[in-house]
Amino acid sequence: MTIMGNVIVDSWDTYVDNIRLVLLFSIPFIIAFLIPLFAPLPTYITGGAIFLRSASVFLNINAVGLTVIIISTFLALLFLSFAFVAISLIVKAKRTHTGHASAVLRDVEKYTGRVFAILLIYAFVLMLVNMLGYFANLQEIVTPIVGFFLFFAIFFAPTAVVVENKRVVPAIRQSVRLMMKEPQYFVLWFLLIALVITVLDFAAIHVAGDLSSYVLLIINSVFVLPFFVIYQAEAYMRTFSLLKH
Repeated sequence: MTIMGNVIVDSWDTYVDNIRLVLLFSIPFIIAFLIPLFAPLPTYITGGAIFLRSASVFLNINAVGLTVIIISTFLALLFLSFAFVAISLIVKAKRTHTGHASAVLRDVEKYTGRVFAILLIYAFVLMLVNMLGYFANLQEIVTPIVGFFLFFAIFFAPTAVVVENKRVVPAIRQSVRLMMKEPQYFVLWFLLIALVITVLDFAAIHVAGDLSSYVLLIINSVFVLPFFVIYQAEAYMRTFSLLKH
Protein backbone atom coordinates (compact mmCIF):
# COMPACT_ATOMS: atom_id res chain seq x y z
CA MET A 1 0.00 0.00 0.00
CA THR A 2 1.25 3.52 -0.80
CA ILE A 3 2.19 6.03 1.88
CA MET A 4 -0.89 8.11 1.09
CA GLY A 5 -3.03 4.99 1.35
CA ASN A 6 -1.48 4.27 4.72
CA VAL A 7 -2.40 7.75 5.90
CA ILE A 8 -6.06 7.11 5.12
CA VAL A 9 -6.01 3.72 6.84
CA ASP A 10 -4.18 5.04 9.90
CA SER A 11 -6.55 8.01 10.09
CA TRP A 12 -9.53 5.67 10.06
CA ASP A 13 -7.94 3.42 12.71
CA THR A 14 -7.26 6.41 14.95
CA TYR A 15 -10.80 7.66 14.41
CA VAL A 16 -12.39 4.31 15.29
CA ASP A 17 -10.07 3.52 18.21
CA ASN A 18 -10.78 6.90 19.82
CA ILE A 19 -14.38 7.37 18.69
CA ARG A 20 -15.66 8.43 22.13
CA LEU A 21 -13.05 11.14 22.53
CA VAL A 22 -13.51 12.23 18.93
CA LEU A 23 -17.27 12.59 19.36
CA LEU A 24 -16.77 14.48 22.62
CA PHE A 25 -14.29 16.90 21.06
CA SER A 26 -16.58 17.33 18.03
CA ILE A 27 -19.19 19.15 20.11
CA PRO A 28 -17.33 22.50 19.78
CA PHE A 29 -17.52 22.09 15.99
CA ILE A 30 -21.32 21.99 16.25
CA ILE A 31 -21.35 25.04 18.52
CA ALA A 32 -19.02 26.93 16.18
CA PHE A 33 -21.27 26.34 13.18
CA LEU A 34 -24.47 27.08 15.10
CA ILE A 35 -23.28 30.46 16.40
CA PRO A 36 -23.74 32.25 13.04
CA LEU A 37 -27.24 30.76 12.77
CA PHE A 38 -28.45 31.92 16.18
CA ALA A 39 -26.72 35.29 16.00
CA PRO A 40 -28.44 37.89 13.79
CA LEU A 41 -25.79 37.63 11.08
CA PRO A 42 -26.25 37.95 7.29
CA THR A 43 -25.34 34.31 6.69
CA TYR A 44 -26.80 31.37 4.85
CA ILE A 45 -26.33 27.62 5.15
CA THR A 46 -25.61 25.28 2.24
CA GLY A 47 -23.79 21.99 1.94
CA GLY A 48 -23.55 21.85 5.70
CA ALA A 49 -21.49 25.03 5.91
CA ILE A 50 -22.10 28.67 6.86
CA PHE A 51 -21.37 31.52 4.44
CA LEU A 52 -21.53 35.31 4.57
CA ARG A 53 -23.97 36.70 2.00
CA SER A 54 -22.07 39.82 0.90
CA ALA A 55 -19.35 42.23 1.95
CA SER A 56 -21.89 45.01 1.45
CA VAL A 57 -23.37 44.22 4.87
CA PHE A 58 -20.35 45.88 6.48
CA LEU A 59 -21.11 49.11 4.65
CA ASN A 60 -24.72 49.30 5.84
CA ILE A 61 -24.53 48.23 9.46
CA ASN A 62 -24.66 50.05 12.78
CA ALA A 63 -22.23 49.73 15.69
CA VAL A 64 -24.37 47.16 17.51
CA GLY A 65 -24.64 44.94 14.44
CA LEU A 66 -20.91 45.17 13.78
CA THR A 67 -20.18 44.28 17.41
CA VAL A 68 -22.42 41.22 17.16
CA ILE A 69 -20.64 40.09 13.99
CA ILE A 70 -17.20 40.51 15.56
CA ILE A 71 -18.08 38.73 18.80
CA SER A 72 -19.87 35.90 17.00
CA THR A 73 -16.95 35.44 14.62
CA PHE A 74 -14.48 35.36 17.49
CA LEU A 75 -16.53 32.79 19.42
CA ALA A 76 -17.03 30.59 16.36
CA LEU A 77 -13.31 30.61 15.55
CA LEU A 78 -12.46 29.92 19.18
CA PHE A 79 -14.67 26.83 19.30
CA LEU A 80 -13.26 25.68 15.96
CA SER A 81 -9.73 26.10 17.30
CA PHE A 82 -10.44 24.16 20.48
CA ALA A 83 -12.01 21.25 18.59
CA PHE A 84 -9.14 21.13 16.08
CA VAL A 85 -6.52 21.14 18.82
CA ALA A 86 -8.25 18.54 20.98
CA ILE A 87 -8.71 16.11 18.09
CA SER A 88 -5.18 16.66 16.78
CA LEU A 89 -3.83 15.93 20.25
CA ILE A 90 -5.39 12.48 20.03
CA VAL A 91 -3.13 11.71 17.06
CA LYS A 92 -0.10 13.27 18.74
CA ALA A 93 -0.73 11.27 21.91
CA LYS A 94 -1.02 8.07 19.88
CA ARG A 95 2.16 8.67 17.90
CA THR A 96 4.26 9.92 20.82
CA HIS A 97 2.75 7.51 23.37
CA THR A 98 1.53 10.31 25.59
CA GLY A 99 -1.62 9.83 27.67
CA HIS A 100 -4.63 11.56 26.15
CA ALA A 101 -5.78 13.29 29.34
CA SER A 102 -2.39 14.69 30.32
CA ALA A 103 -1.70 15.95 26.79
CA VAL A 104 -5.02 17.74 26.52
CA LEU A 105 -4.93 19.30 29.98
CA ARG A 106 -1.36 20.52 29.62
CA ASP A 107 -1.34 21.90 26.10
CA VAL A 108 -4.87 22.56 24.89
CA GLU A 109 -5.08 26.17 26.11
CA LYS A 110 -1.74 27.20 24.61
CA TYR A 111 -2.35 25.48 21.28
CA THR A 112 -5.93 26.74 21.04
CA GLY A 113 -4.71 30.32 21.34
CA ARG A 114 -2.20 29.87 18.54
CA VAL A 115 -4.60 28.06 16.21
CA PHE A 116 -7.19 30.74 16.95
CA ALA A 117 -4.68 33.38 15.83
CA ILE A 118 -4.07 31.52 12.56
CA LEU A 119 -7.78 31.19 11.84
CA LEU A 120 -8.30 34.83 12.75
CA ILE A 121 -5.63 35.91 10.26
CA TYR A 122 -7.28 33.77 7.60
CA ALA A 123 -10.74 35.22 8.35
CA PHE A 124 -9.44 38.80 8.41
CA VAL A 125 -7.65 38.47 5.07
CA LEU A 126 -10.72 36.91 3.47
CA MET A 127 -12.96 39.64 4.85
CA LEU A 128 -10.58 42.32 3.55
CA VAL A 129 -10.39 40.69 0.11
CA ASN A 130 -14.17 40.31 0.11
CA MET A 131 -14.67 44.02 0.75
CA LEU A 132 -12.06 45.11 -1.81
CA GLY A 133 -13.59 42.72 -4.32
CA TYR A 134 -17.00 44.22 -3.65
CA PHE A 135 -15.78 47.73 -4.52
CA ALA A 136 -14.16 46.40 -7.72
CA ASN A 137 -17.23 44.31 -8.55
CA LEU A 138 -15.02 41.19 -8.50
CA GLN A 139 -16.16 39.77 -5.17
CA GLU A 140 -17.53 36.49 -6.54
CA ILE A 141 -14.32 35.80 -8.45
CA VAL A 142 -11.51 37.11 -6.26
CA THR A 143 -12.69 35.92 -2.84
CA PRO A 144 -12.95 32.17 -3.66
CA ILE A 145 -9.61 32.19 -5.48
CA VAL A 146 -7.74 33.99 -2.70
CA GLY A 147 -9.52 31.89 -0.09
CA PHE A 148 -8.46 28.65 -1.76
CA PHE A 149 -4.79 29.54 -2.16
CA LEU A 150 -4.59 31.02 1.33
CA PHE A 151 -6.16 27.87 2.75
CA PHE A 152 -3.66 25.83 0.73
CA ALA A 153 -0.78 27.82 2.23
CA ILE A 154 -1.89 27.47 5.87
CA PHE A 155 -3.29 23.94 5.56
CA PHE A 156 -0.69 22.40 7.86
CA ALA A 157 -0.18 25.47 10.10
CA PRO A 158 -2.67 24.52 12.87
CA THR A 159 -1.30 20.97 12.84
CA ALA A 160 2.27 22.29 13.13
CA VAL A 161 1.20 24.17 16.26
CA VAL A 162 -0.10 21.00 17.90
CA VAL A 163 2.43 18.45 16.69
CA GLU A 164 5.61 20.52 16.96
CA ASN A 165 4.62 23.22 19.44
CA LYS A 166 5.34 25.91 16.85
CA ARG A 167 4.28 29.51 17.26
CA VAL A 168 1.99 31.21 14.76
CA VAL A 169 4.48 32.61 12.22
CA PRO A 170 6.84 29.59 12.24
CA ALA A 171 3.80 27.31 11.88
CA ILE A 172 2.64 29.19 8.80
CA ARG A 173 6.15 29.09 7.31
CA GLN A 174 6.37 25.37 8.01
CA SER A 175 2.99 24.81 6.36
CA VAL A 176 4.02 26.67 3.20
CA ARG A 177 7.27 24.69 3.08
CA LEU A 178 5.52 21.34 3.41
CA MET A 179 2.80 22.22 0.93
CA MET A 180 5.35 23.22 -1.69
CA LYS A 181 7.23 19.95 -1.29
CA GLU A 182 4.40 17.49 -0.62
CA PRO A 183 1.13 18.93 -2.00
CA GLN A 184 -0.37 15.52 -2.74
CA TYR A 185 -1.67 15.14 0.82
CA PHE A 186 -3.71 18.30 0.45
CA VAL A 187 -4.98 17.24 -2.98
CA LEU A 188 -6.15 13.90 -1.57
CA TRP A 189 -7.74 15.64 1.44
CA PHE A 190 -9.54 18.10 -0.82
CA LEU A 191 -10.83 15.45 -3.23
CA LEU A 192 -11.96 13.11 -0.46
CA ILE A 193 -13.80 15.73 1.57
CA ALA A 194 -15.45 17.12 -1.57
CA LEU A 195 -16.61 13.62 -2.52
CA VAL A 196 -17.88 12.78 0.96
CA ILE A 197 -19.78 16.06 1.35
CA THR A 198 -21.29 15.74 -2.13
CA VAL A 199 -22.54 12.21 -1.45
CA LEU A 200 -23.89 13.15 1.98
CA ASP A 201 -25.55 16.25 0.56
CA PHE A 202 -27.31 14.18 -2.10
CA ALA A 203 -28.44 11.62 0.48
CA ALA A 204 -29.57 14.26 3.00
CA ILE A 205 -31.72 16.05 0.42
CA HIS A 206 -33.61 12.84 -0.35
CA VAL A 207 -33.93 11.74 3.29
CA ALA A 208 -34.35 14.97 5.27
CA GLY A 209 -35.88 17.26 2.65
CA ASP A 210 -36.08 20.88 3.82
CA LEU A 211 -34.01 20.05 6.90
CA SER A 212 -31.18 18.55 4.85
CA SER A 213 -28.81 21.49 5.30
CA TYR A 214 -29.12 21.35 9.08
CA VAL A 215 -28.82 17.57 9.20
CA LEU A 216 -25.73 17.78 7.02
CA LEU A 217 -24.28 20.48 9.27
CA ILE A 218 -24.51 18.13 12.27
CA ILE A 219 -23.14 15.12 10.36
CA ASN A 220 -20.21 17.13 9.01
CA SER A 221 -19.42 18.53 12.45
CA VAL A 222 -19.59 15.23 14.33
CA PHE A 223 -18.28 12.70 11.83
CA VAL A 224 -16.75 14.19 8.68
CA LEU A 225 -14.67 17.12 9.91
CA PRO A 226 -13.10 15.23 12.86
CA PHE A 227 -11.90 12.46 10.53
CA PHE A 228 -10.26 14.94 8.19
CA VAL A 229 -8.62 16.76 11.10
CA ILE A 230 -7.13 13.41 12.10
CA TYR A 231 -6.03 12.94 8.49
CA GLN A 232 -4.24 16.31 8.59
CA ALA A 233 -2.33 15.31 11.71
CA GLU A 234 -1.41 11.87 10.34
CA ALA A 235 -0.33 13.36 7.01
CA TYR A 236 1.71 16.08 8.70
CA MET A 237 3.64 13.64 10.86
CA ARG A 238 4.52 11.51 7.84
CA THR A 239 5.34 14.48 5.61
CA PHE A 240 7.55 16.12 8.21
CA SER A 241 9.28 12.81 8.89
CA LEU A 242 10.02 12.36 5.18
CA LEU A 243 11.38 15.88 4.77
CA LYS A 244 13.76 15.51 7.70
CA HIS A 245 15.63 12.74 5.92
